[in-house]
Amino acid sequence: MEITELNIEMIIAREDQPRKVFDEESLKELASSLTEHGVLQPVLVREKGDRYEIIAGERRWRAAQIAGLGTIPAIIRQLDDLQAGELSLIENLQREDLTAVEEAQAYHQMIERYQYTQEMLAQKIGKSRSHIANTLRILNLPPSILEMIESKQLSAGHARAILSLPGQKEQLAAAREITARGLSVREAEKRVKTKKTVQEIVFEKSAEIVDLEERLQKHLGTKAEITTFNKGGRIQISYYSNEDLERIMEMLIRK
Repeated sequence: MEITELNIEMIIAREDQPRKVFDEESLKELASSLTEHGVLQPVLVREKGDRYEIIAGERRWRAAQIAGLGTIPAIIRQLDDLQAGELSLIENLQREDLTAVEEAQAYHQMIERYQYTQEMLAQKIGKSRSHIANTLRILNLPPSILEMIESKQLSAGHARAILSLPGQKEQLAAAREITARGLSVREAEKRVKTKKTVQEIVFEKSAEIVDLEERLQKHLGTKAEITTFNKGGRIQISYYSNEDLERIMEMLIRK
């Protein structure tokens, strides 16, 4: 495959590059190596207007700029937007230094934009399907926790422990405690397990709750159960057919 020396200023970054954060110290170390040894592995680019868009090797390109290099070896490929995006995402997913959030966002893009199933994606990048599914769940965390993961205050293991908590309030409290106390993943898992146990203590039903339960069952015409915890509670309503479900839903949402 032909390698061409391209002017560094003629190369531009991809806007949807999954990696958003580049460690400055790491880039400086790579720049020092490039100054001494040169760029040993070419970057991959495609033509875009009068410039070249980088598909793989953005970290090398950034380090080359820091090193003050005028050109960089490159392989030019003819790729359409879909091919370029898919190749860029796959290349980045095979790196070890993506944050858990960047990894999850890249998986999400592969599934939404390129119609990959989790199974197809797992085979493509050599990961287990459960790893893909668990990583995608990280995107369900509150934005402030995602920022903690991005800044490496929390790891993917911490995120998975926090995800086992039921609500954002509890998740935020756990994240702050983990960072404040510098808990390891194992310590965080134990702490979260303790919190869940405390939250799920079930209280004996009072006469008032029993009365409410009976009124609810009479109103809906089906079995209903109210369970009280130390914080809030849960209402379970039973249905026995699709028609029964539709009937109950109409009663619940009726103005």
